[in-house]
Amino acid sequence: MSLISEHSINLNIDLPKGNVNAKMDIFYNPLMIANRNISILLLNSLPNKNMKLADPLAGSGIRSLRFLNELTKDKITELHINDNKENFSKTIQNYLTLNKIKKPTNLFLHNQEASLFLNQSKGFDYIDIDPFGSPNPFLPAAVARISRHGILAITATDTAALTGTYPSVTKRKYWATSMKNYLMHELGLRILIRKVQLQGIQFDKALTPILSYHKDHYFRIYFQSEKGKERCDALVKQHQYFLFCPNCLNYTSSIHNKETCDCKQEFQFAGPLWTGKLHNQKLITTMNKNNPFPQEQKFLNLLQEESTKDILGFYDLHEIARKLKINPPRIEPFLKQLPAVHTHFSPNGIKTEKSIKEIIQEIKK
Repeated sequence: MSLISEHSINLNIDLPKGNVNAKMDIFYNPLMIANRNISILLLNSLPNKNMKLADPLAGSGIRSLRFLNELTKDKITELHINDNKENFSKTIQNYLTLNKIKKPTNLFLHNQEASLFLNQSKGFDYIDIDPFGSPNPFLPAAVARISRHGILAITATDTAALTGTYPSVTKRKYWATSMKNYLMHELGLRILIRKVQLQGIQFDKALTPILSYHKDHYFRIYFQSEKGKERCDALVKQHQYFLFCPNCLNYTSSIHNKETCDCKQEFQFAGPLWTGKLHNQKLITTMNKNNPFPQEQKFLNLLQEESTKDILGFYDLHEIARKLKINPPRIEPFLKQLPAVHTHFSPNGIKTEKSIKEIIQEIKK
């Protein structure tokens, strides 16, 4: 076994020679360190205190172990950790000893299938669903158990199913039509948001994104839960279709999926999907200010900039230049010229209220 260090925690793990997989005796994915860093930073940046936390798909337990060590002392009232591996409880006990963490009286270890664990538990203030693949099997139980004002964190690693590689899978698993072009990661994220929100609406729980992003091989969304039929109705109004014109690169949103662009070309469509905001700008600003993880700073800066124009869709300057058969403009001066901001979905992407016609006019200048 190798000794692996992740910030404040050490683990004894046998990593496979190839990619990590669900059959590992102790599941640990080193590619998700950023995911765990941001979850710790987000919780420490929220005013919420005395929270009941649940980590129902714990794997090695690294996230929960770091919660115990790195969250501020007033954050946790109870921490419930679950995994369905037979040796899970022994693994966690060994890691508590290895890291000289005295077992807290408010630490609850479970050893059963995650959705069953959530169904049998009382409400939680924070639930982290970080599965290997789709979060779908765990959504109903997780949504039912999230408390009022609670935070529900969802990861999806089945990005191919959300970004247009397998359209039939998108329809079957996420009840929407995907689109495979330069916009696919933003659209896939928004399709996933709507799917989770629909699970909440049936319990009169309005799940509003406070931080949403695509990174590496996964999507990650943090929702805040609010109770109320009116709030749910307001969310549903923001479930629309994304309409895209491959001829002129124009896009818009609509409650209808069959419309014609101003250039007389019929729009392609994706969705239904979430057309509202992806971020809570105030939260991201606080996270950026409090960030103890230097390796995440560039990404947080990008999300903070993007949150100032938190709108549906973006334009890719290279795609536009390809259409016009010209060289793309330098992105930094062009952002000031429009104005516009960067987006984390693409290094060549810009978010702006300007129309495609106005952007083309500015490029030609």
